[in-house]
Amino acid sequence: MKFKLLLAFSFWMLLVAVSCNKDDITFDTPSQQLSFSKDTVFCDTVYHQVRSETYVVKVYNNEDKDILIPRVNLEKGATSLYRINVDGKPGYDFKDVPLRKKDSLYIFVEIAPQATGPEAIAEDKVVFTGPAGQQHVTLFSVVQDAEFFIQTPTNPNVISSSTTWHNNKAKIIYGNLTIDENVTLDIDPGTKVYFHKNSGMKVAKGGVLNINGTKDDQVILRGDRNDPYYDTISKNWNSIRMEANSILNMNHARLFGGTKGLELRQSKANITNSFIHTFFEYGIYAVGATIDANNLVMNNCGLSCIGIFRGGKHNYTHATIANYSKSMGTFDRNGIFATNEWKNDAGQTEQGALQELNIRNSIVYSDRDNSVQFEQTPGQQFEFLIQNCLLKYSGTSEAGFPFDNNTKVIQSIKNEEPQFMNYFMAKMNLRVKPTSPAINKGNVSVAGTVPLDIVNVSRTTNPTLGAYQ
Repeated sequence: MKFKLLLAFSFWMLLVAVSCNKDDITFDTPSQQLSFSKDTVFCDTVYHQVRSETYVVKVYNNEDKDILIPRVNLEKGATSLYRINVDGKPGYDFKDVPLRKKDSLYIFVEIAPQATGPEAIAEDKVVFTGPAGQQHVTLFSVVQDAEFFIQTPTNPNVISSSTTWHNNKAKIIYGNLTIDENVTLDIDPGTKVYFHKNSGMKVAKGGVLNINGTKDDQVILRGDRNDPYYDTISKNWNSIRMEANSILNMNHARLFGGTKGLELRQSKANITNSFIHTFFEYGIYAVGATIDANNLVMNNCGLSCIGIFRGGKHNYTHATIANYSKSMGTFDRNGIFATNEWKNDAGQTEQGALQELNIRNSIVYSDRDNSVQFEQTPGQQFEFLIQNCLLKYSGTSEAGFPFDNNTKVIQSIKNEEPQFMNYFMAKMNLRVKPTSPAINKGNVSVAGTVPLDIVNVSRTTNPTLGAYQ
């Protein structure tokens, strides 16, 4: 009992001491300018009436005295699209904000805007007013109008009749969006499609997905976090899954940042002038599928840029398939992996013939020892042709095929650095330098089937390997 009384008395004395210390603080008028952790807050791209993540600015008092900042406010006041929280208090205008000497306070910033058009700029300032003059931190964000597709227990989120997505609004997908059987979805040039975490798209049997980008107006398909940090990391969303007998036509698209990119199950895909990069497992995951791809650029996929399972038919012409990654350094990171086998969702092994795999006038390279791996099942058809390509190759046992003296490997180069301009994700540029061994090494007849490169430059004479002339 005495111990409890003593403990209570000690706690009461501590409170009194703290209170006395607080009451003894004298706050003066600042005589110097404040300093900040950043002078501009670039907020993530935000969508109509969707609150952004919270951003932080630290304000520093560099003086040897405690100060009161006379005023901290949003320049646009109550009409601002932004809201701030100053040291734990929400609002847009604050008076006499205390700041201890050599200390800092936090200002939290967020935006939940009303869109006034397809895309606009939202800008404001957090203004600090004092005897030393006015200072400010700029707030900046892109605001997009959006259309939402949200799966709930009462809404299966199905597009049940053929439709077109226009580029006047971004498309935001929560959960899984299904394109119903025998339904066509056309996506116009310049449309932006954003997937929330653990979300994806499924095209059911007989459905058609037409992604109709142009060189100047790509279709973007990515996660819904637009901060530049998320441009270089994977697993922000799931995949686009094409079911049996569905068709994908994709031109001038950029697809990135998920777990699998295109998941093709006995379906058909025509892919041109497109970028697929930064996926946790595969950029293209094909099971018994048929794929024709020209001017395709890929990079930064954990298991393989292209994974071919249970055979199928595949043609890749003037493709640049690189696989470099710092964030997934322990993964296989193949450029192309192909096998006759596949374990289905029930865990059973299925087999299928690889009727054709033609890789022509392409680069398949990696920072691993080997960029191509074939696993041929005895008794199963496994047809391939590598013509006028530049490969990273470490030997027959690793790659699954001999490179030299092989009639299926024609006029190709192994283990010569392609000399990409920049293969790191933040500034990815997979053009090759003028000194690259890929320059002018393409087959002219093959190039004639894809006469323009990914940026519409002619390659009919002296074609360079890969997607760029």
